[in-house]
Amino acid sequence: MKIAMMTNSYKPFVAGVPISVERLTEGLRRMGHEVVVFAPSYDMQEEEKDVVRYGSLLRNVAGGFSVPNSLDPIIEERFREEDFDVIHVHHPMMMGEAARYLSKRYEVPLVFTYHTRYEQYLHYVGLSGLSRLMPSYLRHCTAPCDLVIAPTPLMKEYLEGISVKPPVSVLPTGIPMDSFSPDTEKAAQIRRMYLRGRKHLFVSVSRLAKEKNVEFLIRSVKLIKERRGSDFKLLLVGDGPERKHLQRLAEELGVQEEIVFVGAVTNEEIRNYCHAADLFLFASRSETQGIVLIESMAAGTPVLTVRATGTEDVVICGENGYMTNVSEMEFSDKLMDILEKKELQILTEGAKKTAENYRSDLIAAKAEKIYMEAIRRRARKEEERHFGKRGDVVYFSSAMHM
Repeated sequence: MKIAMMTNSYKPFVAGVPISVERLTEGLRRMGHEVVVFAPSYDMQEEEKDVVRYGSLLRNVAGGFSVPNSLDPIIEERFREEDFDVIHVHHPMMMGEAARYLSKRYEVPLVFTYHTRYEQYLHYVGLSGLSRLMPSYLRHCTAPCDLVIAPTPLMKEYLEGISVKPPVSVLPTGIPMDSFSPDTEKAAQIRRMYLRGRKHLFVSVSRLAKEKNVEFLIRSVKLIKERRGSDFKLLLVGDGPERKHLQRLAEELGVQEEIVFVGAVTNEEIRNYCHAADLFLFASRSETQGIVLIESMAAGTPVLTVRATGTEDVVICGENGYMTNVSEMEFSDKLMDILEKKELQILTEGAKKTAENYRSDLIAAKAEKIYMEAIRRRARKEEERHFGKRGDVVYFSSAMHM
């Protein structure tokens, strides 16, 4: 099968969608499929085979993001050169528009993944008031698709609840096999380097942005320090526009010694940071799929998170971690409870079992089935368009043999 993978963002930009696209692409290629990724241009990008880099209107926006030029002629020129079986697009706008155009003009089946609750990001561009229009916009964007993908069951419920027309399938982001094999020596080094005689190490991995709710973690740390002293460290792995504000907040609350702003680390290193920790802490309420939660579980580290879309589909309380309401007191209470009851070993085993369900090879195999169903649905639509409904086809065929 030859697949056109179309995205508004890709490596070297680090975010959930680029990671999802890269992992799915690698998994499909290992299965023997041909995948061509259409991705925007970035500074410091590496040239890769079967990655078509189209132009960007702006580069290095908001921590390295590129604003894609989805009207770049190279997109259609390169698309025309190939004989694609299916298009898989990962955004409703920009490349979403390009994908819908190419699907219609060249009669190629179209699959769309709804990765992000976009209404939760409109405040960045001063358009929060448009959030109420998102359901109708999504119905418009998905109408030409043959199938829609949601990364979690809850997101599937949301899409079906707003009455998108195509069938919705669940396909989470896969976890590569090396995530299950952290470098234990490096993890031990990380633990020694940051603990320096303290007892517990916690880690959180996220972009330091408002919607990630990192401020909640910092305020929770203050409560934990007040109740059990300074026998722990929290590593905040990641970078973003809120970093300076969060560092000032840590100082104001007197927890600057308990919190380390590690900064950005490579995807390969995240597993080692997770494995080094006793517990993974997470407070984001804007995730459609908690990829970092599953990565942490694959590394053998259970999670404590707030209850939200993207976590409720992953976390099973008492088995692989815990969820709390968005209450700093409840969150800190649960963390203390986990440590006092010595549940970490039980939660670690459950975390590893959960992560096994997200192995990238299993996810790629599910994607293959989704693409085949999209191709079948498109063929049926074309048949009906030319010959009418199935009953009319039978009648027409019978008449030809009289």
